[in-house]
Amino acid sequence: MSSFILMAASALVFAIGGTPLVRYAALKLGILDQPSSRKIHSAPVPLMGGAAIYVAFIAALALWGERSYVNEVVGIFVGATLVSIVGALDDSRGLGSYLKLLFQIAAAFILILSGVQVRLFDGILDIVLTLFWVVGITNAFNLLDNMDGLSSGVATIAAAFFTLLAAMSDQYLVGTLAAALFGACIGFLVYNWNPARVFMGDTGSLFLGFLLAAVGIKLRFPANTASITWMIPILVMALPVFDTTLVFFSRLRRGNNPLTTPGKDHVSHRLARRTGSQREAVLLCYLITGGTGLASIFLTQANLQEALFIGLAAFALAAFALWKLEFQKN
Repeated sequence: MSSFILMAASALVFAIGGTPLVRYAALKLGILDQPSSRKIHSAPVPLMGGAAIYVAFIAALALWGERSYVNEVVGIFVGATLVSIVGALDDSRGLGSYLKLLFQIAAAFILILSGVQVRLFDGILDIVLTLFWVVGITNAFNLLDNMDGLSSGVATIAAAFFTLLAAMSDQYLVGTLAAALFGACIGFLVYNWNPARVFMGDTGSLFLGFLLAAVGIKLRFPANTASITWMIPILVMALPVFDTTLVFFSRLRRGNNPLTTPGKDHVSHRLARRTGSQREAVLLCYLITGGTGLASIFLTQANLQEALFIGLAAFALAAFALWKLEFQKN
């Protein structure tokens, strides 16, 4: 566990020191997120903060990571770098949603070719599930990046739970990846908290989503069965999964394309309208993520009957929340 703490602390220092530099570069290059009717900020904010997360993460691993693990994570690095570069191009020049989706699928295939994939059925279905999971979580964090400190904070909490889960099952590789990401996200969150001085942009949100999706796949729990443990990463990232489901359902119900139709219809926006505060909405999202993360830890020690109860309870709560947020205005 001490190596994980060292990894997180190093990434934290790199992110705290690097984010102002990236912010300055974005200002000089004119890479700014301009206000619009679908956005909640009223003044231009520098983008590309995700580059600081990326560099802090890579620097911490290069400094303290075990070289013997390089072959195991090369697919994760290449795929995460690809989606981050695509995000940077989108931040600076603008790319279409479908082109970004195509590159995300390509990055997911890189993972599969490197041996990082879901292993539940030992067949083509595992490949389909891997593609769906990786592309889905990558986009979920991209969609979640709609309020100051939201996506970076939720990613921080998710990475913290993945680090803890890895430590509990003696998985050094997964733990180092999660710990480095945890530290990098905290360092960036210092500048991204409301009122944000810099946004991560697609450079950061796509990188965070892809990396967390890969870490979720790599987690293993030999003391328990796959019929139970597949739910653990879903619980850790339940909020981004729910937010994406809500947005897709809401936009399809209104006859809109969920991939190309932006709007203030996310969980955070709806909570902000109910509470009257963006900060309270974000803190509620943190609280929800912490609660589902705690449930995931309990699930590692649960038997099949207990796991079934947790899964059904989580599904019922999600269904009720979707109905409450979508169909009840007050």
